[in-house]
Amino acid sequence: MKSNKLTCLVLVALFATVAIPDRLAGQEQIDSKDRKKEHHRYKLIDLGTLGGPNSYLPEPNQAIRALNNRGVIAGGADTSTADPFCLNADCLASHTFRWQNGVLTDLGALPGATAGLNLSEPQWINDRGDIVGASENGKIDPALGFPEFRAVLWKDGQIIDLGTFGGTVSIAYAVNSRVQVAGFALNAIPDPFPLLGFPFLAVPPVTQSRAFLWQKGEMRDLGTLGGPDAAAFWVNESGQVAGCSLTNSTPNPTTGKPTAEPFLWTKDDGMIDLGTLGGTDGCASDLNNRGQVVGFSNLAGDQAGHPFLWDDGVLTDLGTFGGHFGFPEGINEAEEIAGEAGYPDDVIFHAALWRKGTMTDLGTVDGDPSSVAFHINSEGQVVGASTNLSGEWIHAFLWENGGPMIDLNTLVPLGAGVQLISAPDINDRGEIAALGLLPNGDGHAFLLVPCEEGNQGCEDETGPATMATRTNSTLNEAQRLALQRVMKGFRGRMWYRHVIPAPGTAQ
Repeated sequence: MKSNKLTCLVLVALFATVAIPDRLAGQEQIDSKDRKKEHHRYKLIDLGTLGGPNSYLPEPNQAIRALNNRGVIAGGADTSTADPFCLNADCLASHTFRWQNGVLTDLGALPGATAGLNLSEPQWINDRGDIVGASENGKIDPALGFPEFRAVLWKDGQIIDLGTFGGTVSIAYAVNSRVQVAGFALNAIPDPFPLLGFPFLAVPPVTQSRAFLWQKGEMRDLGTLGGPDAAAFWVNESGQVAGCSLTNSTPNPTTGKPTAEPFLWTKDDGMIDLGTLGGTDGCASDLNNRGQVVGFSNLAGDQAGHPFLWDDGVLTDLGTFGGHFGFPEGINEAEEIAGEAGYPDDVIFHAALWRKGTMTDLGTVDGDPSSVAFHINSEGQVVGASTNLSGEWIHAFLWENGGPMIDLNTLVPLGAGVQLISAPDINDRGEIAALGLLPNGDGHAFLLVPCEEGNQGCEDETGPATMATRTNSTLNEAQRLALQRVMKGFRGRMWYRHVIPAPGTAQ
């Protein structure tokens, strides 16, 4: 696993306190008597590694889909090959994998000077099983001093280099069932303000970044909103694309960066500027198949920002729990939105659900002060992580049936010694992709499959257990130390070299 704010796209901005608009004015507090207490138990499947100690899933807080609706998972894992850059504790190269029906397949990386040395990482898997992400190509970027990497597509057992617009870097973020791929790629045009206003390379590239849509071997430049740079992060089944773009090249006095605004691109209308909530920094964070976009935007004055919903030309402020922070992670087809929002002290954040004009506090796992939601499926089930005040993932959670938030560690068989710390994805069948720490501190990716007590793999080693007798998992010393590594650099081997922080955050 790797650091939860150190990978390719961490779309978190500065946020502010304003009244929730009338359309979303109610903050739902669900009475405990209305909560359904019954939850599935889950079979816990360790996905393993590729020869090294750790495996992981695409990073939450960015455009990711780790688990498709057929139960196939795209992730990454350590190999036994040493990484000469050695920017992580184990100094091992990692490759993208595909897990299906108990079989873990190493999808490899682009060929380079030394076989097996290049790193690769996934971002998205579609329901066909096609996977996109990025891979190093064995070359060193002369301007950055880091390995070059390319947007790639794994399809039918082959890895396809999607190319660039003449620059040294590209990343693929999403792919639909028509094998249309969205991402961004550098061109060769010098750029004094590259990608300012949204996620940005640790060592800034010297050329422009452009949003692309790739299909049938052709990478199409989607243009910009008037500035030099744009990036695309989502493509839906209709071929609509969402992301963000600079609108000019003039730094704003409040941010020191040119204005960035979210966009929706369609084949008929091109790139549509979705606007902001009054500030000069905004970006999309998800797109559903109805063309509805959620994202974040600074408010007037750029001192803070809020989550928004864009629907058919109308931009709506989703609000917070009274704090200066809020971020929507995902939206389903029913216009249910999951994310997190801050309280007035701007220290406490809780997972949130925006639904039918109502904002619901999803709470935390007992004893944890904060939580973040990463994904919502078509059934309205929400998964994420319950955290400490430093934002470190402690307990993977599931929220469903009106709440309360459930620690996923209480729904899997006892005796494994695994501490599930985060659940980045849940599919429409209710299967969950999760990250967990083993007793020795190694981190692995897991699949949780709904089951009933009495089913094979669903029983505890010590016999059946009820929710009333189960206790939340606690970290042992090895896991506690490993958790610090997880949050600092255990995830995103390649992205750790090419760190892209959130707008407005210090490195």
